[in-house]
Amino acid sequence: MTAASSSGTFLFVLHAHMPYVLNHGRDPHGSQWLCEAAAHSYLPLLGVLWRLAAEGISPRLTVGLSPVLCEQLASAQFHKELAAFLETRLLTCQQNRSEFRAQGQREREPLVDFWEAFYQERWTQFGRYGGDLLAQFQGLEEEGHLELITCGATHGYLPLLSRDETVALQLDQAMATHRRHFGRTPRGIWLPECAYRPRYEWSPPVRGSGAGERGRLRAVRPGLEEHLAARGLNYFFADTHMVTGGASHSYYHELYPVLERLHTGDEHEILRRQECTPYDSYWVASPGGTGRAAVFARDQRLSVQVWSRELGYPGDGAYLDFHKQHLPGGLKYWRVTHPKAPLEEKETYDPREAQAQTRIHAEQFCDLVAGILRRQQERRGAQGPPILCASYDMELYGHWWFEGPQWVYHMSKALHRAGVTVRSCSEQLSMQPPHRTITLLEGSWGEGGDHRVWLNKDTEWIWERLYEVETEAWALRDAVAALSPEGNGARRALDRLVAQAFRSFLLLCASDWQFQITTQSARDYAEMRFARHYSEFKRLAQLARDVMAGDQLTAEDEGFLARKEAQDFLFPALALPGCSPGASGDAKPSLAGV
Repeated sequence: MTAASSSGTFLFVLHAHMPYVLNHGRDPHGSQWLCEAAAHSYLPLLGVLWRLAAEGISPRLTVGLSPVLCEQLASAQFHKELAAFLETRLLTCQQNRSEFRAQGQREREPLVDFWEAFYQERWTQFGRYGGDLLAQFQGLEEEGHLELITCGATHGYLPLLSRDETVALQLDQAMATHRRHFGRTPRGIWLPECAYRPRYEWSPPVRGSGAGERGRLRAVRPGLEEHLAARGLNYFFADTHMVTGGASHSYYHELYPVLERLHTGDEHEILRRQECTPYDSYWVASPGGTGRAAVFARDQRLSVQVWSRELGYPGDGAYLDFHKQHLPGGLKYWRVTHPKAPLEEKETYDPREAQAQTRIHAEQFCDLVAGILRRQQERRGAQGPPILCASYDMELYGHWWFEGPQWVYHMSKALHRAGVTVRSCSEQLSMQPPHRTITLLEGSWGEGGDHRVWLNKDTEWIWERLYEVETEAWALRDAVAALSPEGNGARRALDRLVAQAFRSFLLLCASDWQFQITTQSARDYAEMRFARHYSEFKRLAQLARDVMAGDQLTAEDEGFLARKEAQDFLFPALALPGCSPGASGDAKPSLAGV
């Protein structure tokens, strides 16, 4: 190691996720979300990572791709949607150019040219990749430039699910999906919303069929690290306050000011762990538990620099403003100007000035990283080199912060020039294993540091219905598993019905619906999606029970099942004990105590 690398290690972690939106609307809510993320974040970042590799700089990122995102990116339907999205944006460029010329606003034409070149390059890049973004991530991993990790199958909020079977389903399906797309078993996981629950006597926080009255039924539930250990998942990530104690520092409220009404500051006592720092990795184990996994805590100061639109880089006046759009079409021609400037005071965007600013901010970030590592090394003495973990949503780079991918390029080069050691998380664990075991505080990286973003008065009804479906889904599984595995037409129809019912169940579990309701970013859409998947699960489950009772599917029922299989096509290898379709060949690990 170089002298600089002996001062510690920098871990750069990106988490990519998108709820299942294909075949469920387009604009303003639906597949456009996925296409915007692909065009503004995923494709530009892939281009940056390959460019760095070609220049002899291995970025060494850890990249989490949620299984539900992988299923969408791999589908032919995504190819069609992205083609339509880019075609529409290029047509918008032509229309805006004609409009500006007719209005005598020729000074805006260079920005139209900028957007036209940008979207044309995304289409060219997509074609160069053969339309296979997952293969590009896989290629970067195979060449040693990054490590791919997984997430919950549909980004389910694991601490609040009422049954361990449901937690196991989220994780088992995630493992199987990762192996199917990338040909290897992931070694780490990004827990959805960085939400964690240790082992303790747990009771449902709201009513639900089979859950009883609030707080009445109690059972010792394994800590999430036990579920991870049973599946060979070696590490996960947590917000700083969950490791060190003290208050959380969420930046969601800067994007969604409505969250401020949830934050009371002193709603609950938070244990202080002054002996723990975010500059180590730790083994996490619950008292009486059966397994352990390592945890990395994200550094709050680095989070501020990149997340915050008020204090961080995205709020710089030169960068593209996220909120102001030219209608119709939605192209953006204005810069931030000032983070709190009203829309009417936004000034015209200058791409060259913004790109120059990414170099300045990349150097500043590099100095910040090197300085934190150096100071921590001086304080630690013989404790060993510090670890500095910076973790973010991938969509921040390019979508929320348009210049973010270019910043990643310059930041990686600056770290390389400075001799800062950058490693993937598995590489770090193999070279410097944790030296301590701790119990981790329950919480998330949401506002307040707990579960309030996902469980509050506006979302209680979701949990009530989800707990009801959990009970019904696993009872259905048990009933099917008790049947003899006869391969007749009725059994094949039953297996299809149960598999599709569980796809609806998995979609119900997504944490996105509660988040969109609480933040009011797409409340109507989220409520509609949850209600639709709920009713579809109910119908599929009832049809399955009817078939078990000896009934045959009517033509109408068969048409409904076929339409749902086409619309919600994710996880084609979904198989449950007692059900035979699409067996993945992956043995389900056991977990003591479940």
